[in-house]
Amino acid sequence: MTAAYNEEAHIEKTILSVLSQNVLPERWAIVSDGSTDRTDDIVRKYAQNHDFIRFLRMTRSPGRSFGAKVLALQSAYKMLEGITYAFIGNVDADVSLEPSYFENLLGEFARRPDLGLAGGQFFEEEGGEFKSRKANRPHSVTHAGQLVRRECYEAIGGYAVLEYGGEDWHAEVTAKMKGWEIESFPNLKIFHHRPVGEAGSVVRYKFRQGRMDYSLGCDPVFEIFKCILRIPRKPFLIGCVARLTGFTWSWIRREKRPVSEEFTAYLRSEQRARVASLLRGGGMAGQKRSTPQS
Repeated sequence: MTAAYNEEAHIEKTILSVLSQNVLPERWAIVSDGSTDRTDDIVRKYAQNHDFIRFLRMTRSPGRSFGAKVLALQSAYKMLEGITYAFIGNVDADVSLEPSYFENLLGEFARRPDLGLAGGQFFEEEGGEFKSRKANRPHSVTHAGQLVRRECYEAIGGYAVLEYGGEDWHAEVTAKMKGWEIESFPNLKIFHHRPVGEAGSVVRYKFRQGRMDYSLGCDPVFEIFKCILRIPRKPFLIGCVARLTGFTWSWIRREKRPVSEEFTAYLRSEQRARVASLLRGGGMAGQKRSTPQS
């Protein structure tokens, strides 16, 4: 499934990379989420020539919306009716994949029956070459190119509609709560052509991330530690301050969280274990990661 909003600059790279896969999908549902550029024309051109590509256009108010993205994916899910499949996944409209990506990913699932959700890791252009993103972790699976075992997908109820994003994070935590394993594999490269946050200002993007952290029940102490440890990364101090401000703003307003108390308790138990590991000198990466990659 792919949700696309104004991706004329990148979506053809995505389509060509999927067409080049050693293992093609039984069906690929691409939903244009109210695009106002040439996204629709590009997708239609390929859908006319490849039967497994199905295209749907949705209309809504202009502007990027995380909730609207998941609603588009839910519409894409309905387009999978009538076919038999064992895995369901998401490919973002601004990435490209190596031809063996899904073949190798399916191999990992075949070797590990308890693996419920898995994918590759982000590589972004830096100095003229694609390099692994510093935030990549084995236990944080980016939504940009992931597969979910069908039984796992149905157990977690699919991707949740969340105002501030984090549907990939929510899916990870819920899958683990249901007893499934998750993992991202560094040898499976997802080439990301639009760096995270490029679609808007850095401050606004990081502020939104702070509100996302709060909405999913992130532990306040963990949030502070995480932001402090990320100061050396771009966009440096201003991004960390903006993220903490977003988290604090939501906390002051006592905003209602869209997740269950069980979800929050599970997430915080993992995060507190990681903080304890850090204080013992083990580092934040010493525990399984439940925080989003960005």
